[in-house]
Amino acid sequence: MDKVIRIGTRESQLALWQANLVRTLLSAQGYAAELVPIKSEGDIDLVTPLYEIGVQGIFTKSLDLALINERIDVAVHSLKDVPTQLPKGIINAAILERGPVKDLLVYKTGTAFLDDEAYVAHIATSSLRRKAQWLRRYPRHQLHNLRGNVNTRLQKLASENWDAAIFAAAGLERIGVRPESSVILDWMLPAPAQGAIVAACRENDTFCQDALATLNHTETAICTGVEREFLRTLLGGCTTPISAYACIQDGQLHFEGNLCSLDGVTSMTATRSVPAAAAAGTGRDAAAEILAQGGDTVIEAIRNARQQA
Repeated sequence: MDKVIRIGTRESQLALWQANLVRTLLSAQGYAAELVPIKSEGDIDLVTPLYEIGVQGIFTKSLDLALINERIDVAVHSLKDVPTQLPKGIINAAILERGPVKDLLVYKTGTAFLDDEAYVAHIATSSLRRKAQWLRRYPRHQLHNLRGNVNTRLQKLASENWDAAIFAAAGLERIGVRPESSVILDWMLPAPAQGAIVAACRENDTFCQDALATLNHTETAICTGVEREFLRTLLGGCTTPISAYACIQDGQLHFEGNLCSLDGVTSMTATRSVPAAAAAGTGRDAAAEILAQGGDTVIEAIRNARQQA
């Protein structure tokens, strides 16, 4: 174990927290590791909405290139940022035990406005999934784009004349910056693989594959695998309001997947409950049900709207 594993990471506080977690876990298994910070396009352009950048892989591309070019040995990502089609020569070698899954609302002066049907609230998020689900529940509200890392977004919320902003609970809680003025959105279905961390390496690097295999959490890998299969079958990414969540209880895998139109008016949901040992194909079958309900029409409309924008 003389080799020092070079772990590539973005430079945000959350990304560094995730990479340090992988380093700590590897160290506990007797592997030496060091962090190598890499800038990503998603961190450099903090103005353009994600869905206008051509998002798939926006936060992973720079690390993927560093991995392929052997500048690093391992890349650590939030799994929800990772495209379902990986670059040739790269594999997801370990999916860590999942953290908090839900989204939460960070508000300024309370949440009473949510019960006032006449009030036009101003809510910030750059996620099309969150926007669509929010508009389905609160069609009168105005949505605003919010980019940047977790701390930047919290600062932006404080400085703008908005009522609240939506965040992933995992992002705020992992680095200890979740404000007291926040509430979990139990009704909002998360992004596929939200709350999960993945460590990728080169396909031909058996040393790192063996090292990372010790960190893999089987239950999380099964659940996120089903969610990402649902996403892949619908050909979705950050440019499509697709949500999915799977969990295992008493040996049964319970799955819920959803596709929304951009304005939230149209919403299609598919649910499944299968033995966890027979989970393979569950996401694909649920996605096929969505497409049969007319999901292909919704996806085509979203694609056309993006091309005309």
